Amino acid sequence: MSTHYAERPSRLPGAVLWTKGGGGAAADGAAGGLVLPDGCMDLLWTEGRLLIAGPDTRAFRPGPGLSGPWAGVRFRPGAGPALLGVPAHELRDRRVELADLWPGGEARRLTERIDAAPDPAAALEELALRLAAAAPPEDPLVRAVAAALAAGRGLAATAEAVGLGARQLHRRSLAAFGYGPKTLARILRLQRALGLARSGVPLAETAARAGYADQAHLARDVRELAGTRVTALL
Repeated sequence: MSTHYAERPSRLPGAVLWTKGGGGAAADGAAGGLVLPDGCMDLLWTEGRLLIAGPDTRAFRPGPGLSGPWAGVRFRPGAGPALLGVPAHELRDRRVELADLWPGGEARRLTERIDAAPDPAAALEELALRLAAAAPPEDPLVRAVAAALAAGRGLAATAEAVGLGARQLHRRSLAAFGYGPKTLARILRLQRALGLARSGVPLAETAARAGYADQAHLARDVRELAGTRVTALL
C-alpha cells in the first residue's frame, strides 16, 4: 500500500474506497490528516483492527496511534446504519471497534481474513458488498432527504418534499445521518463550497453559489466546522 492517500468510486453504489499508507497521521482519508465532516460513516481497516467511523460534527485529526496503513469504505450519507446495524447518532464523533458492535468472534474472523488478503482494500470492499447484499432495502426517504439537502434545498421544502413533519424529519435524520437535518444541511453546504473553491471558483462566488450569505459567512462556517481558515484548508 502506498504512503499517500488515494480514493476511487467503490463497486458499492454511492460509496468510496480509499487507502492511506503508513507514516502519516490519517485514519479516514483526508490529506494532511484532517478529516472534515461529510455526513458519512466509514468501515475502516488497519492491520489487526476493523472499526467504524461515525459521522463527525467537527473536523477530526487522528492521533499518533492511527498512523496506518489504512483502508476504508465511505458510505454515502444515510447508508451506513442499515449496513452496519447501528443508528448513526450512537456513533456520532466516535471511532468504534467493530468487535464492540458485533459478536467478537465474527469481528475477529473478518479482521483476520482481511489481514491475510493480498489486497486488504479490495477485501474490505468485498466485505462492504456482502453487508449491502444482506441488508434491508435502502430507505428511499433517507436518500431523498440527503439528495435534497446536498442540492441546497431548505429544511421546510425538504420536509414537505418527503412528506414528514419537522419532528419526524429530525428523528429520522438522527438515526440515518447522526444529527438533525439542520446540521446535515450545514455540513453538506460546506462540502459543496469546498468543491467549488477547489475547482477554481473565487471565494466570493463560491459563497454565493453554495448558499452562504456572503464570504464572511463561509469563513465563519469553515472555522467552526474545520477549525481552520478557509485559505489554509484549500
